[in-house]
Amino acid sequence: MVSRPLHDHDYALVVELLHEMRRRSGLTQVALAKRLGVDQSLVSKVERKERRLDVAELRRVCTALGVSLGEFVERFESAIKVGRKSRTTPPRRGKI
Repeated sequence: MVSRPLHDHDYALVVELLHEMRRRSGLTQVALAKRLGVDQSLVSKVERKERRLDVAELRRVCTALGVSLGEFVERFESAIKVGRKSRTTPPRRGKI
């Protein structure tokens, strides 16, 4: 198994998607923490990328946010594809 840093691009995208989903669902960190049965500081540490989630924890977070782990993975894969495309597409020149 390869050791991965907390701050790699893919994990940053996982956290960004989770944060966006929490905000869109209208939940505060405190409300999400209550649904998960954990302290708010854990949610905060995850969102600040100080604490990495394992797959079982990710599944519980997804469930608390009202999406399946499979749906989250599909969103993640789509976001990666969009990110790769935007990094490989040269910027347009001309009028905006």
